[in-house]
Amino acid sequence: MKQIALVIVGGGPAGLAAAVSAYDAGERDILILEREAELGGILNQCIHNGFGLHTFKEELTGPEYAARYIDKVTERNIAYRLNATVIDVSHDKVVTYVSAEDGLVQVAAKAIILACGCRERPRGAINIAGMRGAGVFSAGTAQKLVNIDGYLPGREVVILGSGDIGLIMARRMTFEGAHVKAVVELMPYSSGLNRNIVQCLNDFDIPLYFSHTVVDIKGTDRVEGVVIAEVDEKLRPKKETEQLIACDTLLLSVGLLPENELAKNAQVALSATPGVELSRVTGGAEVGENMMTNLDGVFECGNVLHVHDLVDFVSAEADNAGKRAVDYINGVKPCTDKVTVTCSGGVRYSVPTVLNRDDNAAAQSFKMRVSNVFKKVELAVFADGVKVYGRKRPVVTPGEMENITLTAEQMAVLKHANKVEITLVKEEANK
Repeated sequence: MKQIALVIVGGGPAGLAAAVSAYDAGERDILILEREAELGGILNQCIHNGFGLHTFKEELTGPEYAARYIDKVTERNIAYRLNATVIDVSHDKVVTYVSAEDGLVQVAAKAIILACGCRERPRGAINIAGMRGAGVFSAGTAQKLVNIDGYLPGREVVILGSGDIGLIMARRMTFEGAHVKAVVELMPYSSGLNRNIVQCLNDFDIPLYFSHTVVDIKGTDRVEGVVIAEVDEKLRPKKETEQLIACDTLLLSVGLLPENELAKNAQVALSATPGVELSRVTGGAEVGENMMTNLDGVFECGNVLHVHDLVDFVSAEADNAGKRAVDYINGVKPCTDKVTVTCSGGVRYSVPTVLNRDDNAAAQSFKMRVSNVFKKVELAVFADGVKVYGRKRPVVTPGEMENITLTAEQMAVLKHANKVEITLVKEEANK
C-alpha cells in the first residue's frame, strides 16, 4: 500500500487550488486523483467568460481559469493521476482508486481533501410525465455536447429551470443557431445569477416564465413538444393554464447536488452509520471553520461541500482547506468541543456549520444562501441572543450566495457562545 501525506480527490478548480495551497504551506507529498482525462473539471466545458474577476482581477473563460491553476500545479511538480476513479474512502483514510494504467491501488493518507464537485439533478428526480424519447438532456450534458464534442442537441429548445447552466445554455444554443422558445422556472424567482438573466435571456428576447413547470413531454421516438402550466402557491400545476410548446429538445437545469457518495460510504468500522455527517440542506458535509468533517483528517471544499455561484469563491475556500490539511498533517489536533451554527429567518444554511470552541480566533468568512427574495433586510449574527454582526442588504436572492466576514474579535465571542445564530432581520424589526 502506498503512503501519501495528502490525497486530494478531484482535479477540478477546488482540488487544484487546495493542492497549490497545501504545497505553498510546506507540504510536498501530495497526490491529486482525477477521473477525467484532463485536469480542470467542469471548467473545461465552460467556454464563456466571467471567471477570475476576484482571483486574478481579470475576466477569463473557464478553460483559461483552469489553465492558471494547472500551470501552478505543474510548476510545483505536484503529482497527479488522470483517468483515476476513486471507488472508496475509508474512515481510517485509505483511498482506493482504479485506473487502466495503475490497476487497483490503495493509498494510505495522513489527510484527505474531498473536492469531488457536484452533479446535475436528473429527469427521474422531478417526475415529468411522458415517453422516454430522444431529446431530453441535462443542461450540463448539452453544454459538453456543444462545447467539447461539437454536436448540436436540437433546433427548437425549451429549458426547464433557471439555474446558471440553463441560462448560459440558452445563450449558447442561440449562438449555435437553435431557437430557444422559453425558459420555464417553477419558483417565482430565478435560481441563477441576475447578470445571467440579463446577458443570456433579456439580450436575446428569450421569455422566462416564473411559477411555471413542464407537466408533460410529447413524442415517442423524439420530443415533439412539452406542455407547461402555471403553478399555485403550493407548486401544484393549474390544469386550466396548460399550453403546448412545440419543440424537439428539452434541457433540464433543475439543480445541482454535491457528489458525496464517497463521503457517505466512509463508514466507521463495524457500523452501518456513514462516517461523514452530511447537511440535510446542502447535501455537503458538516464542517468547521477549518473545513474538516466530523472524521479527523478528512476535509471538504468546493461544490462537493455546497454549490457555489462563482468559481473564485471555490478557489478561496479550497485555499483554506489546503492550509488546514497541512496543519493537521503537522500535528495540530482537531477540537472536539463544538458549537453548531443555526440558521433562521430565511437563511437556509451557512458554511461553516459548526465552530470549534478553542482560543484560535481569526477572521472568518461565512457563506450562505437564503430561501426566497427578501428586500430591505439585515444579515445578522447573534451569540446567545446578542447581535455580534450586522450587514444591511437592499435585496437578497436564492441565486446569489451571500458572503460575510467576521473579525477575530467577533469570532472569539462566537466560539465561546452556547448558541450561534445567523438570521435575516427585516428593516421594520430594526426600528
